[in-house]
Amino acid sequence: MVWIPTQTARVGSNVHYPEEAPAREVSVEGFWMQNTTVTNAQFGEFVSATGYLTVAERRLDPDAYPGAPPENLQPGSMVFHRTHGPVDLRHLSQWWTWTPGACWNHPRGPRSSITGREHHPVVHVAYEDAAGYAQWAGLDLPTEAEWEVAARGGLPHAVYTWGDEPERPGQRLANYWHGGFPYLPDTGYGRSTPVGSFAPNGYGLYDMAGNVWEWTQDWYTATPGAGTCCAEDSYDPDQPQFRIPRKVVKGGSFLCADSYCMRYRPAARRGQPIDTGMSHIGFRCIKR
Repeated sequence: MVWIPTQTARVGSNVHYPEEAPAREVSVEGFWMQNTTVTNAQFGEFVSATGYLTVAERRLDPDAYPGAPPENLQPGSMVFHRTHGPVDLRHLSQWWTWTPGACWNHPRGPRSSITGREHHPVVHVAYEDAAGYAQWAGLDLPTEAEWEVAARGGLPHAVYTWGDEPERPGQRLANYWHGGFPYLPDTGYGRSTPVGSFAPNGYGLYDMAGNVWEWTQDWYTATPGAGTCCAEDSYDPDQPQFRIPRKVVKGGSFLCADSYCMRYRPAARRGQPIDTGMSHIGFRCIKR
């Protein structure tokens, strides 16, 4: 773990996606943070010690998902699949597939495994799973403000974790999507990489940009820092039939493409239903 000092910093952005505004000053007390996301090997130790069953491994309650096809109510998770060519980027269902049997140790479905991927970030973890690991380890999940301050690495106004300038051709600064999304990634991209594969930020934290999204403690609303305290405030207004609260995830993932989702910046954020892990969402812990 690395030390993140007490500070007042500027977070958010007024010039990118609407949900990042307003840019604002926040103060955080110093804390320790894991220098990488939790890996498959580390999560496996938790499961071995406790017998924990992740949300993706449990059968779903039909009452919580009205209208869902019966085949979608068995244990599983959302898995990314490359498309065969360019597609309409308004329709996520073209590259996301509900996959029965997909879970943290079967990341692409029941016949897959994490053999050879022990040092990749654990994925397919719902919020409850991440919080359960943190409690077992004697740690916590970060707040949105804590996560963003840490991601900035002491660069309070920078656009990226490494500064204001985007990657130059040939540089490898973070694991986000390079190439034609979602069908033609450049060599070495388009999937998770072992933690620590790219240079750390100024605080010594790896993969605060890209690789996998990371859970935070905060309930999500479209206006950050609004003092959201209740799960009811975080429901998705565009899907009123699903009364599933959302938490803030940060950092972007290997699926963030500049042409589609430039959310591997510290200010970027999105709301993730707390019951839904995916093949590009993980977490890291802190100690206050």
